[in-house]
Amino acid sequence: MPVPPSSQRWLLPVLVVVVSLMVGGGLLAREVYRLPESTPDAVIALPSSTARPAAEQPGPGTVELTPDAAAHPQHAVISQLLQTYFDAINSRDYDQWKTTVTRARIQAKPRASWLEDYDSTKDGSILVYRIDAVTATDLRVLVGFTSVQDPTAAPAELPDATCVHWKLGLPVALEQGHWRVDAVAGYTTPEMSRC
Repeated sequence: MPVPPSSQRWLLPVLVVVVSLMVGGGLLAREVYRLPESTPDAVIALPSSTARPAAEQPGPGTVELTPDAAAHPQHAVISQLLQTYFDAINSRDYDQWKTTVTRARIQAKPRASWLEDYDSTKDGSILVYRIDAVTATDLRVLVGFTSVQDPTAAPAELPDATCVHWKLGLPVALEQGHWRVDAVAGYTTPEMSRC
């Protein structure tokens, strides 16, 4: 059905406004979701741990970020926090580990218990997939990593496993002005599979 000539006068300005809004919205979305120009504190990578031969597991101990995680405003702080957290586990340094976790987590995992749990553990191929804000003082960090350990220390779900691929949501809380890994809530079920 043709548009009457009297209606054509306002149709062109409306069409220009709609197109302008669409272009402007697209440019705004591109800016919001664009990766930072420079991410010197973060290594951006894609998952590669599952492709490693068994002899090379668990892979490097360096925390890496997907582009999605690297776009989060707290990516550098969270990357450094997790680097220190995993370094402490790999070097069996309980005092260093305590600097990365909340008071509640320290109370739940005293030194003797922690040393026993991580006695043979070595973590690597650490990849942060996402960082999501839960509240202003709570984040959820989706992280995957590979762990090798003595078969007697394997998770109950994977008896005698010497190598496990993990994927879990780590809660990170702001405590006394610093981001810290919090106790994993009971409703959070980590994904795990044998290497």
